[in-house]
Amino acid sequence: MGEGGEGLGSQSGLMSPPFRADQVGSLLRPAGMTKDKWSRQEAIRRIVAKQEAIGLEAITDGEFSRDWWHLDFLAQLDGVMLAPLAGPAPKFDGTSDQPPVPHVTGKLGYSQPAMIDDFAFLKSVTKKTAKFTIPSPSMLHLRAGRAGISRQAYPDLEEFWEDAAKAYRAAIAAFGAAGCTYLQLDDVAFAYLCDPKIRETCRKNGDDPAQLPRTYADTISKVLENRPRGMTVTMHTCRGNFKSAWVAEGGYEPVAEAMFSSGVDGFFMEFDSARAGGFEPLRYVPKGKRVVLGLVSSKTGALEDKDFLKRKIDEAAKYVPLENLCLSPQCGFSSTHHGNRLTEDEQWHKLERVVQVAREVWQ
Repeated sequence: MGEGGEGLGSQSGLMSPPFRADQVGSLLRPAGMTKDKWSRQEAIRRIVAKQEAIGLEAITDGEFSRDWWHLDFLAQLDGVMLAPLAGPAPKFDGTSDQPPVPHVTGKLGYSQPAMIDDFAFLKSVTKKTAKFTIPSPSMLHLRAGRAGISRQAYPDLEEFWEDAAKAYRAAIAAFGAAGCTYLQLDDVAFAYLCDPKIRETCRKNGDDPAQLPRTYADTISKVLENRPRGMTVTMHTCRGNFKSAWVAEGGYEPVAEAMFSSGVDGFFMEFDSARAGGFEPLRYVPKGKRVVLGLVSSKTGALEDKDFLKRKIDEAAKYVPLENLCLSPQCGFSSTHHGNRLTEDEQWHKLERVVQVAREVWQ
């Protein structure tokens, strides 16, 4: 385990993230919140207090400062523009709406602070661990693939990945300087590549889907070089989360070895439905790394049974020692400003259930 990896033990709490009871990041936007800075900050103060009251150690701003879990950050990098979905990019089932797609039109870089003020505000209003999320560098590539990266700017993709890693190292250094000790890279790429239809889309976009998991993992490893001392970095991966819709299906087996080599301290993994397959790929988890089991669905309002969750944790413990496991929802509740199809009360009941079960399993 890297920095922040001590303090495991069998107790219900952990001294460092990821925590026994954790969360992915986004929360439903409350009624009445507007884009006005003061309205948004007041809403963040309220959800911070709520998170602390139910016993969470990792506190987020609900991603209220952004419209999309990934696009708001990516669009602030040099050389990136957003465009409507076109061509064979992966699409969400169950909805006619589709998010825009990032395209790399020039040289990548990090020349201005991106979301640092948002993190600083969150840190100022919680006494717990302020957790912040940004998209993984793979999100610059996955949806449009090679077809979405300027050949004039990057005739050689090796240079593209080098520049992506350099830009992200600068971003992570900026978060570290602002006092961030818990950063999460949101990365749907690995889970998407578990799906044969997504792999076929990659081929149409000019990429080799068999090579992409290794490319993504190696880039993340480079991103983490010289990261700030004391910063825990985790990865969250799922099969899509947009108005309760998803994109991909399939177990982690095709990508597990590469994904687990990426060098992060812990892995938030979707396991709330048959779409994600079984726990067998966890056999590749490196010794000492933590796995946060996303067993509680953020897509529906139905509250998971405690005994069901405990049985699932026991199943996962056949592959990863119980002391290296944690529990969370499978994804955020509002990866985009639209939100998933459940109520705020249902959302909070689910987070409370995560805390309750974690206390009972790791007491």
